[in-house]
Amino acid sequence: MTIWEMLAVFAAGISAGAINTVVGSGTLITFPVLLATGLPPVTATVSNALGLIPGSVSGAIGYRAELTGQRPRVRRLGVAALLGGLSGATLLLLLPSTAFETIVPVLVTLAVILVILQPRIARAVQSRRARKGTTTAPNGGALLFIGILLASVYGGYFTAAQGIIYLSLMGMLLDDTLQRLNAVKNILAAIVNGVAALFFLFVAEFDWTAVVLIAVGSAIGGQIGAKFGRRLPPAALRGLVVAVGTVALVQLLVRRYG
Repeated sequence: MTIWEMLAVFAAGISAGAINTVVGSGTLITFPVLLATGLPPVTATVSNALGLIPGSVSGAIGYRAELTGQRPRVRRLGVAALLGGLSGATLLLLLPSTAFETIVPVLVTLAVILVILQPRIARAVQSRRARKGTTTAPNGGALLFIGILLASVYGGYFTAAQGIIYLSLMGMLLDDTLQRLNAVKNILAAIVNGVAALFFLFVAEFDWTAVVLIAVGSAIGGQIGAKFGRRLPPAALRGLVVAVGTVALVQLLVRRYG
């Protein structure tokens, strides 16, 4: 890499770390920059996955106050993230890129719609449960476990908009604040990135310059994102999720059909 390319990758890492902590989809910043430096797509994907781990950990530390009392939930959903992330990493090496590129825009569109409708749907679900005398499963039940598992398969494969999908699923199936769910999202993203990167270490080729630059940048960005994101009211955070998700969808469609 030239010095300017290194600076661009470092800056992309900072931006991705901040955006991943608050919303998700930071890969849509780092991945195109890595491709622009001349890296092959698979090398760019695996280098990005390893480089973003410090950013996920940094963001989770920044949101540690919101994780209070959520250990059982994190353990349960973390198992789904672990299994899904490993499966997605395996698929990256086995399947052609077009296999997931076709379904990804559909997933992101659905996630954005669910985030928009989440308050209304949550009220309807709570009203229905009140009429039936039932309560919300504290960890989301089997449906959320399966949803996180499938979202993590996608995350281990590519990661773009993974956080938005997590937030939409948890917002639908858990009775908790969006900020606390965002804290869990950061933990799940760290698990998926970590297990995928560990798998890639043995079977794929990394660009270690890119890895180090993104790792340092994303760690810095994670702290910036945590300080900013934790101050956002629920409506503003939801609006940011929708905005980033829409941008992610447009970029994915351009890549697929442009």
